[in-house]
Amino acid sequence: MSQKLENAKNLYLEGIKDGNMDVVEQYSGDRYTQHSTGVADGAQGFKDFFKGFLERTKDRDIRVVRTIEDGSFVFVHVYQDIDNGAAKWITTDMFDTDENDKLVEHWDVIAAYQEPEKNVGGTDQVLGDFEIKDLDKTQENKALVRSFITEVFQNGKHDKIADYISTEEYINRNPNVPNGIDTVKQFLTTQDFNYDFIFKVLGQGNHVVTYSKATFNGTELAVFDIFRIEDGKIVEHWDNMEPIPPRSEWANTGKF
Repeated sequence: MSQKLENAKNLYLEGIKDGNMDVVEQYSGDRYTQHSTGVADGAQGFKDFFKGFLERTKDRDIRVVRTIEDGSFVFVHVYQDIDNGAAKWITTDMFDTDENDKLVEHWDVIAAYQEPEKNVGGTDQVLGDFEIKDLDKTQENKALVRSFITEVFQNGKHDKIADYISTEEYINRNPNVPNGIDTVKQFLTTQDFNYDFIFKVLGQGNHVVTYSKATFNGTELAVFDIFRIEDGKIVEHWDNMEPIPPRSEWANTGKF
C-alpha cells in the first residue's frame, strides 16, 4: 500500500474513528482544500467540524472497505456504524495528494446505509468483489466507463447498453435498482436521471471510479460510481449519491 493511501486511511481511522485531531496536520499538506460543503478549508476547518461530532458520539465503527489509487489521487469506500446502529453511513472520498504524498484536496459523498434485506435487489451497498487485477487494462477500462456514461446516459443511446454491461451477470448495489441489465434499461426509460458532467475518472486495473454531477427529478446530486469490469464489460456497480445543498450553506467553494 502506498504512503498516500496510508495517509488517507489514517486520517479516517486515527482522526475520525479514534478521535485524534492532532493527526490532521500529520497527513495533510501545506494546503487542504475542502469540498465537503459543510467543512471549511484547511486543517483547522477539519478540526472545527469534527469537534462536535466527536463530542456527540461514543462508539465509531469505521471500516475502509475498498481503495483505488490513480496517479496522485486516492479513493476510499467506507462503512460507518455510529453508536451501535444509531446511524449508519456509506462515505465515498477522493483525495488529491502532493509530491510528498500528503493530502491536499478532498471531495466526498455521504449517504445513509440500508440493510440488504431492505434493498430492492437484496444486495449490500458496500460489500462485494474487490480483487484488483488486470492492471494493464486500467486505461482501457477507464475509457470504457467514460464512454458508457457519455453515450448511454448523456447522449441517450440506450440501444448501446449491452456494449458496456454484461448480459450474463450484472450486480447492481444501488439499493433501489435490482440486478441485471434489463433493470438498467427500465431505469433509463422510466426515470428522469441525467449526468450533467463527469468531474473525475479514476482507475486501477479492473475497477473504475467516477465522480460526477447528476440531476434526478430536478434535484442536483454529487455522485460517486464504482464499476468492476471483466472481459471488457461492466459486471458490478456501486454508487453513492448526495443532494448538493444551496450555495448559501457552503463553507467552501462547493462539491466540485
